[in-house]
Amino acid sequence: MHCFVAPDATGEHPPLMFTENETNHSVVFGTKNEHAFVKDAFHRFVVDDEIEAVQPGQTGTKAAAHYHDVIPAGESVVYHARFCSDADLGDNAREPLGGVDADAIFNTRIEEADDFYASVLKPVSGQPNKAIARQAYAGLLWTKQFYFYSVKDWLRGDPNRPAPAPQRLHGRNAEWAHLYNRDVISMPDKWEYPWYAAWDLAFHMIPFAKIDAHFAKEQLLLLLREWYMHPSGQIPAYEFSFSDANPPVHAWAALRVYEISRDVDGKGDREFLAKIFHKLLINFTWWINRKDSDGNHIFSGGFLGLDNIGVFDRSVQLPPGERLDQADATAWMAFYCTTMLSIALELAREDPSYEDVASKFFEHFVTIADAMNTLGGNGLWDESDGFFYDHLHSGDHCIPLKIRSMVGLLPIAAVGLMDSELIDQLPGFKKRMLWFLNNRKKLASQITYMEKRGAIPQLMLAIPSKNRLKRILNYMLDESEFLSDHGVRSMSRVLKQHPFKINLNNKDHAVAYVSGESDSGLFGGNSNWRGPVWFPVNYLLIEALETYHQFYGDTFTVEYPTGSGNELTLDDIAKKLAGRIASLLQHGGESGRPANVGDPRFANDPNYRDLVLFYEYFDGDTGRGLGASHQTGWTALVVNCLERVSTAE
Repeated sequence: MHCFVAPDATGEHPPLMFTENETNHSVVFGTKNEHAFVKDAFHRFVVDDEIEAVQPGQTGTKAAAHYHDVIPAGESVVYHARFCSDADLGDNAREPLGGVDADAIFNTRIEEADDFYASVLKPVSGQPNKAIARQAYAGLLWTKQFYFYSVKDWLRGDPNRPAPAPQRLHGRNAEWAHLYNRDVISMPDKWEYPWYAAWDLAFHMIPFAKIDAHFAKEQLLLLLREWYMHPSGQIPAYEFSFSDANPPVHAWAALRVYEISRDVDGKGDREFLAKIFHKLLINFTWWINRKDSDGNHIFSGGFLGLDNIGVFDRSVQLPPGERLDQADATAWMAFYCTTMLSIALELAREDPSYEDVASKFFEHFVTIADAMNTLGGNGLWDESDGFFYDHLHSGDHCIPLKIRSMVGLLPIAAVGLMDSELIDQLPGFKKRMLWFLNNRKKLASQITYMEKRGAIPQLMLAIPSKNRLKRILNYMLDESEFLSDHGVRSMSRVLKQHPFKINLNNKDHAVAYVSGESDSGLFGGNSNWRGPVWFPVNYLLIEALETYHQFYGDTFTVEYPTGSGNELTLDDIAKKLAGRIASLLQHGGESGRPANVGDPRFANDPNYRDLVLFYEYFDGDTGRGLGASHQTGWTALVVNCLERVSTAE
């Protein structure tokens, strides 16, 4: 492979410089360089006039062309470079750009991209919204990154180098010696930290499936391959600590990618769905064995992505004799069950052998729902408040941690529908389901609201009953609590004036609403769930409302916002929430985009105003972008929200 560059303004070809991609140990560490030519050679050559810094033989793993053009203020100079193979050179080794109309090539590529996105963006209305969506897709494509990490080799250290400290063999990721990453992976944020995160990646694949369904499927399968998944069944969380527990959203992402990528005749990729289902069975078993310590179907999964949202760091081991029953961990497992049930039923359409495992997930969901609603009386439900809370068990005491946060909203997301017509086609599953309902009366009482609705009879599985759902939504849609101008906050704003306080083990703890960056050192203090708006969980809540609407229909309405007297269907509310969170990235005229509030460049400067930054999360009061500013991964879900907004117009 060769790279040829265009002549400079004088018509002369610029000299080429070469060096090696090796750290300058002399400057960085004060030790001798193994190679004479190191990665800062070009800077030293150009800035410091160190002619000897570059490789005189013009070979190396890094190369650059040295132009001397003077670029006048306010003007520009364009340089063309072209990669080509030996076969492309012919007799014109010095002028491979000759006869090539570079502008025409670029224009053709632009036209092709425009044609492609014209089709992809049909569901999005309005040019400003299409521009946001197109930048979201571009960001997703840009955050593909080749990732190479052999844990076994890292533990042993580099050959011919000093051996690493003995502690490394028992430290971070030591139990993942089998893991060998050597693939292109979708990163959360290629700019700030080029490493993958399992639950981030799952959300990435929802918009990705619309532009590259093959890549989306391969990515989801990749993290379940034997050189990624732990022999115990755990999915690697992220490089910082593969053993952390990410929310189990992989099955949901696989089902959504399967649905999004159906052929025009409605035929889905059943081979993909079956492959990933078999691996997910292993992962599901890991969750059951590792995160339900008492076998009572109430789960404690660590921080589960919601770092800084609780009283203490939930990823740290509690003192002996203490246990935390987590409303969100239990809801995540119920969510996992409904998704696995949906996949099993879909596969059972053509292969009856999946009926048995579908029965397993049906019964498992019912058992989890029963525990969450009734264990020890009311389970994790607080009847006086009308909300789900974590419970701390200390000795003989059970203390509900009454913090209204995303922890208590996530049980809404654990909802699934089953068509009666499909169940009738699966006699084995139907027989076992009816037996279970008839012979497990106590458990069946948790799903008495399974009724037949609409033209196609449907059955619904959900954690909250109809009444409890409405009570939770009264909080979620209250602008003084969770509902902000730009989506659902992760914590009730009431906690700003009335923090939750508790004394545990003779130590005072307090949790207060913080709209922006974290003021807590929990989990490193580098992010904050205590108020900001996050795209991924907002998106799951939007999907859940749509599912409830499919079952309850237009007769079930809720005040939106709470206290307004304005009753809307759950489907209309889902679209309203999609509009609120999409507004974070929409231009508001003189005020610019809420995500860029405080930076006038993005409001008026023609060089900035059309640029969209896809932040990691957003201030719960102002909408200002926070965290990583190029988190195009899960924030690219704005595309799916814009499509919902378009259908409401």
